[in-house]
Amino acid sequence: MDFALTPEQDAIRAAVAAICARFDDAYWLKKDKEGGFPHEFHRAVAEAGWLGICIPEEFGGAGLGITEAAIMMEAIAASGAGMSGATAVHLNIFGLHPVVVHGSPEQQRRMLPPIARGEVKACFGVTEPTTGLDTTRLKTRAERRGDRYIVNGQKVWISTAQVADTILLLARTTPIEQCRNPADGISLFYTPLNRAHATVREIEKMGRKAVDSNEIFFSDFEVPVEDRIGEEGKGFRYILHGLNPERVLIAAEAIGIGRAALHRAASYAKERVVFGRPIGQNQAVQHPLAQDWMALEAAWFMCMNAAWRYDQGLDCGAQANAAKYLSAEAGMKACQNAIMTHGGFGYAREYHVERFLREALIPWIAPVSPNLICCYIAERVLGLPKSY
Repeated sequence: MDFALTPEQDAIRAAVAAICARFDDAYWLKKDKEGGFPHEFHRAVAEAGWLGICIPEEFGGAGLGITEAAIMMEAIAASGAGMSGATAVHLNIFGLHPVVVHGSPEQQRRMLPPIARGEVKACFGVTEPTTGLDTTRLKTRAERRGDRYIVNGQKVWISTAQVADTILLLARTTPIEQCRNPADGISLFYTPLNRAHATVREIEKMGRKAVDSNEIFFSDFEVPVEDRIGEEGKGFRYILHGLNPERVLIAAEAIGIGRAALHRAASYAKERVVFGRPIGQNQAVQHPLAQDWMALEAAWFMCMNAAWRYDQGLDCGAQANAAKYLSAEAGMKACQNAIMTHGGFGYAREYHVERFLREALIPWIAPVSPNLICCYIAERVLGLPKSY
């Protein structure tokens, strides 16, 4: 049992951190105030070859595992880029995994290299306003007409849709009433986002102004049959392959943002002098920060455990969900304590920790709530009756 990163993994983290160092606090503060996708950061990551870290080498990627991707995403968030930097590249890491696993050779050759090179930005269209996490009940319909599908419906909380060129879209192709299993009759597509038939409206939100969140309204949106991934009606099962990796990467990002906040809090506690002594000498300041370090380290080991199990082809549902839960809780608590360590200055934007707290709410809420994770562990691990 070896808990150390390999030399290659250490090199990945150092290389990614070096890229992030070119985008300082002032860059992310400006993005937080003014918005606008961080194209420069996205381009820098792409030019260094990291966008395709999990895409097979034959399609222009690095062919590495979710473990390496988690190390990369933690490094981005921990650099001070937070969720603004992490989610600018997040979908490239895991989003097209269904194409890697279920796409035809022609689709893989056509779809994967542009993503790996950073020439194309994609968004992920799953969530709907009236269904939330009950994905089998989604309302967006895709009706086949000859060599095309015609899509009508609505999606919500779609990140990067303002700048996306393509969309990985989940839609029902067979009415649920005609399906033996609610998970059947849902198909997955990866296709250009034709804005003539897809109206994108940005949602104003609490944080992460640099990476847009949106509603999308589809009206007779056409998708060629050749852009359907795998078999018709099997799309829900295809996206399940990406759920555990997504939880692992979100966990890594939550840990990264918690570490960024903790680093700033500890630095401030050493320098801030009140009543003739640094506030970091007071146990009321020391102990919460020490507890944050322990919680973040514990969550990181669970994250690495889940990533390792996924890369080994082992069942990792419980570990991935636990990693997401523990990391989100630890990350958010570290951000809260960082603000308290700074006192009134923690509420000021120039110290960044208030931005971290606003962004730490993202991995706490999404892509699955802490309560539903508890339900999953209770049912699937402890064998308790299903509660919902």
